Amino acid sequence: MTNFDWTQLLNPEFYITMEIAGHQLGLFIVLFIVFAETGLFAGFFLPGDSLLFLSGIYCADLVQNVVTINSDPINVVLLASAISVAGILGNMVGYWFGAKSGYYLFKKEDSFWFKKKYLIQSKDFFEKYGGKAIIFARFLPIFRTFAPIVAGIVTMDKKKFMFFNIVSSFLWSFVLIFSGHYLYGVFLEKGINLKEHIELIVIVIILISTLPVIMKLVKKKVKL
Repeated sequence: MTNFDWTQLLNPEFYITMEIAGHQLGLFIVLFIVFAETGLFAGFFLPGDSLLFLSGIYCADLVQNVVTINSDPINVVLLASAISVAGILGNMVGYWFGAKSGYYLFKKEDSFWFKKKYLIQSKDFFEKYGGKAIIFARFLPIFRTFAPIVAGIVTMDKKKFMFFNIVSSFLWSFVLIFSGHYLYGVFLEKGINLKEHIELIVIVIILISTLPVIMKLVKKKVKL
């Protein structure tokens, strides 16, 4: 933790390799970040997709610092499953927060900053596309933080929310962690160590994950 630079907070590798008093805390930090990013307002700036991809690369280090299992496939499944659970719990907290605050928003009078009709429109949207919204949001930065909160605000059906919450969390974590882990092995066989190109990987993942949002904004401007 010496020579700390605040910009390290934006680097997912910093969290994965974090060590305090000789103890590796990477796995616990990763689980907390996933929970925070998917359930707390303050977590929207935290690395998500890139963190999971890099966790796949560092899978053995993360898992074996907690339990010793001499099986690569089991290590990957355990890591992905643990992160899935953290994501599920995070979304549950986000939904609960939205549900609690939603009551006051529905009672709130219209103002310059707030229009109740938009809240009602959001409710209709989640009733019609709620499942897709929760799943797609998992793979989009910022959106995955606010999607469960909005779902709670518009009182999306709890059973429906939980189903898509579980499906989206397992899909998100398994796809990214398995991709990072096995691509690392493939490139390593070709003499390329992905651990030496972390910055490039993070940039590429950020571009890929934000591209759909950018394209949608561009389309809206073109229509205007």
